[in-house]
Amino acid sequence: MMSDLESGTMSDLEFMRAALDEARSAAAAGEVPVGAVVVQRGAIVSAIVGRGQNRVLRELDPTAHAEMAALRAAARTLGNYRLAECSIYVTLEPCAMCAGAMVHARLERLVYGAADPKAGAAGSVLSVINHPRLNHAMEVSGGVLAEECGELLRGFFRERRTR
Repeated sequence: MMSDLESGTMSDLEFMRAALDEARSAAAAGEVPVGAVVVQRGAIVSAIVGRGQNRVLRELDPTAHAEMAALRAAARTLGNYRLAECSIYVTLEPCAMCAGAMVHARLERLVYGAADPKAGAAGSVLSVINHPRLNHAMEVSGGVLAEECGELLRGFFRERRTR
């Protein structure tokens, strides 16, 4: 098992913890606990410009994934749908829909916690991110706080099965 320092930089850990806070809020609302934050790279300091958590049940919207909410919030904050100097931190490897939105937003970097062996589109099942036929590539870092992100999901589904 990797230590926190081996699996990411201190800023990566800080921002992934912010995404985990969003995921915990989603779980408290009865949603699958996935959270995301979009971070704009600054010359001196980077800052969160968008936050999101799964809201598909609350909004009755199949597109209301954490990543989509965070991307929308960041675009509103920055006044631009292009998020070229931004990174997204998400607790679970994105699905194809979210990965496609990240490509269209021209994100600089994707950082995710737990891999998704059932629907991951950053290499686990599909490779939407950095597909050679697409016109945008981004840096991808997986496994940051993976155990904590994965345990939050496993615990949520374990509790659901016992109900």
